[in-house]
Amino acid sequence: MLLQALLIFILQLIYVPVLTIRTILLVKNQTTSAAGVGLLEAIIYIVSLIFVFQDLSNIYNIVAYVLGFSVGLLLGGALEKKLAIGFITYQANILDKNIDLVNALRTAGFGVTVFEGEGINTARYRLDIVSKRSRESELLDIINKYEPKAFLMSYEIRSFKGGYLTKSMKKRTINFLKKKKMTDM
Repeated sequence: MLLQALLIFILQLIYVPVLTIRTILLVKNQTTSAAGVGLLEAIIYIVSLIFVFQDLSNIYNIVAYVLGFSVGLLLGGALEKKLAIGFITYQANILDKNIDLVNALRTAGFGVTVFEGEGINTARYRLDIVSKRSRESELLDIINKYEPKAFLMSYEIRSFKGGYLTKSMKKRTINFLKKKKMTDM
């Protein structure tokens, strides 16, 4: 009786993070990957429900399902942060152009576009910075080093076309394939 409840709990610990990843892939417009993950999700869901519905009077199974779902949400959130799928744009609003910051960001491989604007009393500068989400903390460290008082806003990017990052990703892919071809010989 308790063994079945433990199995239900473990299935939920797997199911909910898989559900989380599938949802994120859909939001990121990666529908093919989401469909593959969704297949696994459906199998786990059906198997766990089979155990729960076998005996609805078994309170342990129901509690295991509910607790597993809740703890699975925590695991799914942690997994999503760890995977950091996708890209993010930061807008950094600063008082001075700060070429040192721009150069540091570009040297680190971030895409940066600089805009000059007009504040209430002075000129302002806005940096649009594109980064992989997995490098977000590195990006913030660089900004904080050069402009600790910068006003920052961030947006997740669903898709993009062209620009510096697209070119640099193509170059990295071509270089990777060349190296792989050399090692395969």
